[in-house]
Amino acid sequence: MRILVVNAGSSSLKLSVLDDDNALIASREIATSNSNDLDGQLENFLDTSPGVDAIGHRVVHGGTAFTRPVVLNENIDEALKALADLDPLHNPPCLCAIRTLQLLRPEVPQVACFDTSFHTTMPKKASTYAIPQLWRDDWGIHRFGFHGLSHAWASRRGSELLGRPLEGLRLVTAHIGAGASLAAVAFGKSVDTTMGFTPMEGLVMATRSGSVDPGLVLWVQRQKGLSAGDVESSLDSESGLLGLSNESSDLRRIITLADDGNEKAKLAYEVYVYRIQTNVAAMCAPMNGLDGLVFTGGAGEASSRLRSDVCAGLGFLGVQLVPALVGNSSDDHMESAAGLAPAVLVVKAREDIEIARHVRQLLN
Repeated sequence: MRILVVNAGSSSLKLSVLDDDNALIASREIATSNSNDLDGQLENFLDTSPGVDAIGHRVVHGGTAFTRPVVLNENIDEALKALADLDPLHNPPCLCAIRTLQLLRPEVPQVACFDTSFHTTMPKKASTYAIPQLWRDDWGIHRFGFHGLSHAWASRRGSELLGRPLEGLRLVTAHIGAGASLAAVAFGKSVDTTMGFTPMEGLVMATRSGSVDPGLVLWVQRQKGLSAGDVESSLDSESGLLGLSNESSDLRRIITLADDGNEKAKLAYEVYVYRIQTNVAAMCAPMNGLDGLVFTGGAGEASSRLRSDVCAGLGFLGVQLVPALVGNSSDDHMESAAGLAPAVLVVKAREDIEIARHVRQLLN
């Protein structure tokens, strides 16, 4: 079964065609922010790629309605449309891609796979906010968690690298990219994660603040006259590494500036690393220990400096890198001594493989 995997972001559409062995046989990235011809570009890709038997979509937010992959139909499309306000950056572009592909290839089944699904195994003590019952029960506000497809793949691939069954491992998976989150994966299931009701909670990110005191939000609204939209824009697009450094949201640039003596960049990097360290430690608590720390995502995979600096503060957990192994391979690899627990692993993010797995399971 050849599967087209569609990953719709806020400004681009990533397309991958995988064969039965998950080999990548075609791919393309379409910039959607300035494109007026999405239909034509998608049709061109389909016409020039090997024929596909099914299409799988990464959908960031499934809300309370979707806890597992589903075959798309008109009713599902409407239900997804109702969730757009939960993730206005990702869900609407995904819906656009779904509808376009339904018109272009109406005979090909399409499956929605949700980033939030992986975290539905969190116990209530981890997913529940201490807020009024009306908010929890009537409005459905709780901690959803995100990057689930990436965390699922990182944990499964990590167990393969360790040569141990996933059901016997306690892993912290660290998806570190423009958006960033950690997950505590105990024996194959997510039991906690750093993102919550929205992807703003948790770690410091490229332009997102991560967790802040909710009283801070009320104060800037009351005392400084900011609207809800102003606060959302500031915390989502003007904070994080960008807000701290006042220079860049790119971790590579931040590290270069910090090494050159830029004090704002230095502080930005220190805050960024510190939040990862403290949250890794927090993720160990619900699992009563740690067998492996798995780095994935753009920065998690590419920045050996980041991995080294994060792990330098986790020695109390037994985390210990082997300098000769750090950054020596672009392939999935281990950076701690063989047999040492907890292991430190680097895994290339492959949400496409995870999505294809779900599509096959559902359609077969």
